[in-house]
Amino acid sequence: MNIYDTANRLAQEIKQSEEYMNYKMAKEALNLNTELKIKMQEFEKVRYEMQMAMMQKGNRNEENEKKIQDLYTELIQNDEAKKYFEAETKFNIIIADVNKIIGEAIRDVIK
Repeated sequence: MNIYDTANRLAQEIKQSEEYMNYKMAKEALNLNTELKIKMQEFEKVRYEMQMAMMQKGNRNEENEKKIQDLYTELIQNDEAKKYFEAETKFNIIIADVNKIIGEAIRDVIK
């Protein structure tokens, strides 16, 4: 068995999963709403900046935390955005689980 074949099969199974399909459809629906898409892009930008600051400096930016919370509170009121966040969370859980399984399998060589 070739490891690359296995990885490609896994990739195809992920793309055929309900979680992937729901996430893709939610993202496509969100992209059809220009105003919502712009708000979501702003949210993603602030979320990314906050994550990078935490990784690089190890500190929290209260201003960005408040901004991201306010944006999230506003976005979650919209059904399309709410569906998107739910689908994104479910998809991310699958990816995290797969990464955890792989990580545990190779833990003995990466310690």
